[in-house]
Parts: sequence; structure tokens; C-alpha cells
Amino acid sequence: MKIALIGCGEVGHCYTRAWIAAGHRIVGICDLRSDAEMADRAKAADAALHAEPGAWLAEADVVVSAVYGYSAAEVAAQAFPHMRTGAVYADFTTASAPDMQKAAAAAAASAIPFMDVAIMGAIALLAEKTPLLCAGEGAAVVTALGESAGATVRIIEGKPGDAVRLKLLRSIMTKGMESLAVECLVAAERMGLRESLYEVLADIDRTPLTAFMDSFVRSHVLHAPRRLAEVREARDQLHEAGLEPLVLDGVEQLFARSTRGIEAARAKGEAPAPDTVEARLAWLTTLARQS
Repeated sequence: MKIALIGCGEVGHCYTRAWIAAGHRIVGICDLRSDAEMADRAKAADAALHAEPGAWLAEADVVVSAVYGYSAAEVAAQAFPHMRTGAVYADFTTASAPDMQKAAAAAAASAIPFMDVAIMGAIALLAEKTPLLCAGEGAAVVTALGESAGATVRIIEGKPGDAVRLKLLRSIMTKGMESLAVECLVAAERMGLRESLYEVLADIDRTPLTAFMDSFVRSHVLHAPRRLAEVREARDQLHEAGLEPLVLDGVEQLFARSTRGIEAARAKGEAPAPDTVEARLAWLTTLARQS
């Protein structure tokens, strides 16, 4: 497969090496940098180095964008006029969903298949084998490209922008868990209780994550007021240990908001929501909406 690469930073360089090793050909690399290091990357790929999209893109079967997310839509619009009929544009950037949709609309106007490719993990950890979540057109080409590098590729039903939305929703969970883990384990280590903490957390391992999340949502609507008091006690314990609670402060705010909603419903003689995940999420959404 002939690949044109726009953006050869950490992501682009990682995939370039993998695709060359898989037998693909890099027909050109576009990057704003023109220093010795970038020139060496282009030379190693046996590809010409370009400062901007241009007629050289017409040789490619697939144009891969790995630029910064804020410039993705603009770069895509610059590339489309130079692509040949049938070539696929694969956007590996972290562009926002609206920008991804804007680029996809411009691609459709030029009859170019456009694929939103969300890298579902840290390139620094799994490199080119990091799983890819994709939405849009050009599934066969992008799947072949990703799998040739050793990545798991999942094509979802939906439009460009949906893959990056799912990635960012996942980030709420993963980055939230990361922050909680840091805050919790720092405190446990300071108190000399980290190994014991692992033991008392062992029950969580026995429940699938999605079932665990659903159980939280269902029980939250009933028990947020009681749990709010426990959150505040946990926060006070961090203060007593000489630590600054950052994540726990946000947790307290969320529980306090839910508690206010529950108390307002009870004051009217109403139950907040029926005991289903869907009903309770709908009720919690009314509290979470920005005023």
C-alpha cells in the first residue's frame, strides 16, 4: 500500500516504521519541521520531505494525518484537492468531534472516503500495536493498514467524530481512575497501609467493570447523602495526613449535587427515579446539565 503521511511526530514516526516493516511504501512525509532529525526520518523511510500538502499526495492509496488535533480540520481541507479518486483519508489525530465532522463533510464534498481513527491508549506503551477504534468510510483500507502494524482494529457503526467521542468518554473513566489511584495510593503509602488497602480492594476484582459502573449509578441515587458524609470523612483524613485532596474535592461536589437533588425530590414526596440504570441516568443528567 502507498501511504502519504502528514505529521511525523511521535505518532507518525511510530507508524511509519511499522508500516515500512510490514512492506508498505511511504510516498512522502509532510511536516512543519525541516530540521536534521525530521530529514533523517524521511530518509529512513525513503520518502521525500514536504512542508505542506500538495500534488505529491496523488500517488497515495491512503493519506494518514497525524498532526495536532487543533489543526486537523484545516490540514485535511488542504489535502483533499490533491488526493486521487478512491484514495482514503485516515485521520489519526486527537481532533474534537465537531472538527472531525467538519473535515468529514469536506471530504464527502470531494468524494473522498474519510475515517476517524481513535488511538485507544498510549503510543508510548504499546506503540503501533495500540488498539484503534474507527468510524467512517474506508474500513477495508484502514483495517488492513492497522492490522499490518499489529494493532487490533475495531470499526464501529457511526459517523466520523463518534470514535473520538468514545475515546474521550473512555478517558473520563481511565483518567479519573488514574487520578483516584494516585491520590488514594499516595495517602495509603503515607499511612503505611498500601498493602492492606490492596487486600480490602480485592472484592472489586470479582465484578466486571461495566456491571460495577451500573451498580454505582443505581445505588448512587439512593445513597448519595450517606456516602457524601463518608467522602467528607475521607477528605478530612487526607488533611490530617498532611495531603492536599484534589480528586476527592471533585467527588465531594458531585455527591453534594446529587444529595441536593435527592432532598428536593423527597421534599415533594417523590422518588428521584425508578430503579433502572436508564431511568437513574436520565435523572442524574437533569442535575448535571449546565445552567
